[in-house]
Amino acid sequence: MNEQVRLVTELLKTIEGPELRPGLKETPGRVQRALAEMLDGYNTNLDNIFKTFDGEGTDQIVAVENISFTSLCEHHLLPFRGVVHIAYLPNGKAIGASKLPRLVNAFAHRLQIQERITEQIGKTLMEKLNPFGVAVIIKAEHSCMICRGVKATGSKLTTSVMLGTFRENQAQRMEVLALLGLR
Repeated sequence: MNEQVRLVTELLKTIEGPELRPGLKETPGRVQRALAEMLDGYNTNLDNIFKTFDGEGTDQIVAVENISFTSLCEHHLLPFRGVVHIAYLPNGKAIGASKLPRLVNAFAHRLQIQERITEQIGKTLMEKLNPFGVAVIIKAEHSCMICRGVKATGSKLTTSVMLGTFRENQAQRMEVLALLGLR
């Protein structure tokens, strides 16, 4: 028996008792497979995401809205899910639009907190593309706030990172927020 399956089996036994009832017999394997899928971001090579295109589309803000994601909160191992809005102002290099959701999932598919994902996406884009500016805004619902503790159904946490010109230049920051429909 795989170590993860054994550990989930032990956890279930501490909840249910020494014998797993029939409905739980296959649960440890399902949990192991689900976690492997939900945490595959640790295996992502970020360099493979950053195939760049020189020159084309580099004189305009590039933005992708509403990139859906699900992550696991490192504090409770409960999911949080939401959307990511990303914009950047290229400095000679652009990446394909599909690469931005791949970047989001590379970080979301790890044990996380929302503030860290926001920062990781922004800093990685700055490092790999060297753009004039990057904006990353995340809005998410956290299961740990909904099903335990405060039970704040419908609440969303919003985090944002503005780097480069989007941080330094208020007019550019307002432009990117308007472009993302957030102003």
